[in-house]
Amino acid sequence: MKDVAELAGVSISTVSHVLNNTRPVAESTRSRVLEIMRQLNYYKNASGRRLARGRSDAFGLIISDVENPFFPEVIKNFEKAVVEVGFDTFLAPTNYDPIHASNAVRRMIENKVQGVAVLTSQLESSLIDQLLTNDIPVVTLDGNKASRGRSNIRVDYSGGAKEAVEYLNQMGHEHISFITGPQNRLSARTYKQAFIAALEQNHMPPAYCIEGDNTIEGGRTAMQAVLKEVPVPTAVICGNDFTAIGAVHASSEVGIRVPGELSIIGADDISFARYSYPSLTTIRVPRDQLGKLACEALIRLMRSKRRLGNEYVLETHLIVRGSSGPASDRTN
Repeated sequence: MKDVAELAGVSISTVSHVLNNTRPVAESTRSRVLEIMRQLNYYKNASGRRLARGRSDAFGLIISDVENPFFPEVIKNFEKAVVEVGFDTFLAPTNYDPIHASNAVRRMIENKVQGVAVLTSQLESSLIDQLLTNDIPVVTLDGNKASRGRSNIRVDYSGGAKEAVEYLNQMGHEHISFITGPQNRLSARTYKQAFIAALEQNHMPPAYCIEGDNTIEGGRTAMQAVLKEVPVPTAVICGNDFTAIGAVHASSEVGIRVPGELSIIGADDISFARYSYPSLTTIRVPRDQLGKLACEALIRLMRSKRRLGNEYVLETHLIVRGSSGPASDRTN
């Protein structure tokens, strides 16, 4: 850094600010410093900085599965927000495995990250406690309420559920079923409760509910059970878009047309939703906002002397596409 500063005609602190984005530097100065660094083939010593400061310049991000289409947009926007503050992202998927989850937390602690966004509901509370015990701020998704060292982002399913039920009511649907997500997950239970409350608010009959597993095959299996109900529903709301896609397949297998005879609504609004056939009506969770908000919440925690956590809310909204329409007049 001293050599770079001398050749660029600036102070060592200015070089540090350019490297770490810790203070605004004139663009001409920044360009000159970066050019000298390129000529000298100079890179900052991240290991040395970690040893000196006791922390790395990184935020951890723990998710369930990189292949789950819910997460790419979350990861993209989290990383974008992290880069803007001069940090790196340390990504760790759990792959729905308790051992992988435990290893993910251990790696976060060993690499001395500044904070961790836990955007999966499948992380044991004891593992989150390990992060907090090591003075690592945590932001959870649909987890326990905020506390010291911990903030929480809550997805408000009530808005989207209310819009979905009101829409179906206006379309003439009276018999509605709900394929829920796994009920051992707080987010799935919350969504189910929001749906039941929306039915009551619209003075509609109670719905037949069956538990799914948030997979396409699980949606197909659950839908096969739904179609045995009497009367067969004219609309089905699903815990996520994968479940909805499976439900559409199960319906087509027995000759039930979607949306001609049956309306199906998903949740999350993954990229596949608009390109499936028919395109899915769905309750959108703003994943772009989720990634950015998770980073911002970590920064606030990191900079807070008392590490007081906050509760954040993401609203959901209904997106109407091709898989829903007026209630069918078919008899059962």
